[in-house]
Amino acid sequence: IPPINTAIAENTSGQGKNASIPPGVKGWSWGAFLWSAIWAIRNRVWIGLLVLIPYVGTIMTFILGFKGREWAWQSKHWDSVEQFNKVQHRWSFWGVLIVGTAVIFMLIVILIVAINPLGR
Repeated sequence: IPPINTAIAENTSGQGKNASIPPGVKGWSWGAFLWSAIWAIRNRVWIGLLVLIPYVGTIMTFILGFKGREWAWQSKHWDSVEQFNKVQHRWSFWGVLIVGTAVIFMLIVILIVAINPLGR
């Protein structure tokens, strides 16, 4: 009788750009998109610092949104896919919350100015 394979999948996080990406890691990253430079530093995705270069940064935010999760997996050691997803979810939650709140605040200010342009 052949032995039953009970081995847990190898954790390839933090093993560089050639490390395999396990299921559940790929996908859009709101945290990387909205918090690009800060997210890049915390996740050791140094190429993400290109967002600080004018014009290049605009394109790089979208690239980070698409590829950031994979790069974060490859650049930093994570205990598990579950822990990785939990941390990335927090980045996304706070990014959307803070940026969303700022947008709503700006819309309220614009509305107030439009209704009462001279402050009368």
